[in-house]
Amino acid sequence: MVDDEGKNMPLFIGIAGGTSSGKTTLSHALKRELGDFSIQIICQDNYYYCRRNMYPEERSKINYDHPSAIDFAFLKEHISLLRKGESIQGPLYDFKTHTRKTSSYWIKPSALIIIEGTLILWDEEIRNQFHYKTFLDIPEDIRLLRRIDRDIQERARTYPEVKKQYLDTVRPMHIKYVEPCKTYADIIIEHEVYLLQVNEMIKSIKNKLSGVSV
Repeated sequence: MVDDEGKNMPLFIGIAGGTSSGKTTLSHALKRELGDFSIQIICQDNYYYCRRNMYPEERSKINYDHPSAIDFAFLKEHISLLRKGESIQGPLYDFKTHTRKTSSYWIKPSALIIIEGTLILWDEEIRNQFHYKTFLDIPEDIRLLRRIDRDIQERARTYPEVKKQYLDTVRPMHIKYVEPCKTYADIIIEHEVYLLQVNEMIKSIKNKLSGVSV
């Protein structure tokens, strides 16, 4: 992409969808299929507010599925820097402790920057930065089964904890905040025709990236 001054700028793609809808999987599939271009992936989950100043029992009571749990201002700052061609130090989040890790990772200016997360289309300022806005519309039963497996295996949660969080916050916040974001999407990828739609998306992105060298 080229800005008004004739300078190369990244192509930004936002990938939203409910919990365990396959946002990370799609992001890495795009990176693999578009390997001829420089690509960076940013995960919204790494921008949760750090709760290090709170006791563990207090952290566990926070609604992490509400937009207020995410530091959108920090993410906007990073997007702005990347648009200007500057590198950033991306944060890393520890889901077991609900705190940001002391380590970080470098995100360099690239031809394509993918930002994925449940609420990545919720914030209007961030939403307007995307050249492609994608929403993964995957059935709830499939997402729930994936969520149970992931939280138990990767985030040290028990089944009762996963069930309680899903019923108390994940599902209600999905209905209130995540699902409505589908109306902002340029591309809605449905489970039944997933591969067909993803392949069409890849072709379209390749056309957009033609001539870009970041």
